[in-house]
Amino acid sequence: MVSYAAPWDQTRVAEMSLKLRCPACFASAGDLNDAATEGSACLSCGYRVECAEGILRAVIPERRKFYDRFLTEYSTIRKAEGRGSIDPAYYLALPYRDLTGRHAQQWAIRGTTYRYFEERVLPQFEAGRPLDILDLGAGNGWMSYRLAQRKHHPVAVDILTDPLDGLGAARHFHAALDEKFPVVEAEFDRLPFADAQFDLVIFNSSIHYSSHYHHTLNEARRCLRPSGRVVILDSPIYRKYSHGDLMRSERHREFEARYGTRSDAIPSVEFLHQAVLKELADSLHLGWEIYKPWYGWKWALRPWKARLRRQRPPSRFWILVATWTRS
Repeated sequence: MVSYAAPWDQTRVAEMSLKLRCPACFASAGDLNDAATEGSACLSCGYRVECAEGILRAVIPERRKFYDRFLTEYSTIRKAEGRGSIDPAYYLALPYRDLTGRHAQQWAIRGTTYRYFEERVLPQFEAGRPLDILDLGAGNGWMSYRLAQRKHHPVAVDILTDPLDGLGAARHFHAALDEKFPVVEAEFDRLPFADAQFDLVIFNSSIHYSSHYHHTLNEARRCLRPSGRVVILDSPIYRKYSHGDLMRSERHREFEARYGTRSDAIPSVEFLHQAVLKELADSLHLGWEIYKPWYGWKWALRPWKARLRRQRPPSRFWILVATWTRS
C-alpha cells in the first residue's frame, strides 16, 4: 500500500503526542507522525493505517463496504442541495456566513450555536491552556479551524472525505493556519485513538448519525482523560420519542420523493429525546448540563405555529455537556 505525506505540521502533531489504536484489532498502532509519513502498522495484526491526500484513512475494508451505500446516497443528496464551494473564502467564513447563499438559514443557526459555545461553554474548560479536542462529524473541518485559531489542538474526524463537502475540503483551512490540524477518516464507534488523550469530544451536528448511543458515547469516553467532557452541538432534540419518529418518517419520504432515495442505508437514530437523555444518564452514569442558545423570535415561535397548524412539535437545538459521575 502507498503512503503519502500529510499536509499538517509535524511539530504540532508531535506536541500533541497523539497515539493511535488499530481500527481492526484495537491494539496499539503507533503514533500519528508515523502514520502521516510512513504508515503505521499494527504490531498485533499487521493492519496498516495509511495517509492519502492528507487524510489519515482508518476505516478497515469490510467497514468501508458497510458504508458504501450510505455514502453514495448521502453524497448524492448533499450535491443536489449544492453543498460546498470551489471558493476557499466560502470555507473560511463558516459558520457565521454562507457566501453561496444556498443554506444561509442553516448556517445562521450553526453560527449562533458555535458563538454561544465559544463564548459561554468552552471558556469553562480552557483554564488558560490549549485543549486536545476530538471534532466528531467534522464535515469540511470548519470547527477544527475555529478551535485551532484559539490555539487548541483539534483532530477532525468524519466518514465523508469529499473534497467539497467532507474532510477533503480541510485543505482550505490548512492554507490559512500556521499550525495545521490532523484530519482522520474514521467511524464514531471504532475511533483509531488510544485511550485517555482528549479533554473534549465534540459531536459536531453528528451524534444523531449514531446507530446506538450507548456504544458511541462509551467510545467517546474511552478517548477522554478522566476529567474530560463530551459536548453535543446541533443535533435535533424532541420532548417525546414519537415526535422524533414522525420527523424521521417525514424526512425519509421527502428524500425519496426529491432524490429517489430514503437515505436510510444505515439505521441511524436521527434524533435525541428527553427520555433517552435520562436513560443514558442512568445507564452510563453521566450528568447532563443543558445550554439553550437564543436563535431569535422566529425560531422561538415555531412550537406555537406547529400547534396552531396541528403539526408535530419541531426539534430544539440544545447544547449538551456530559460529565461522567462514576469511573
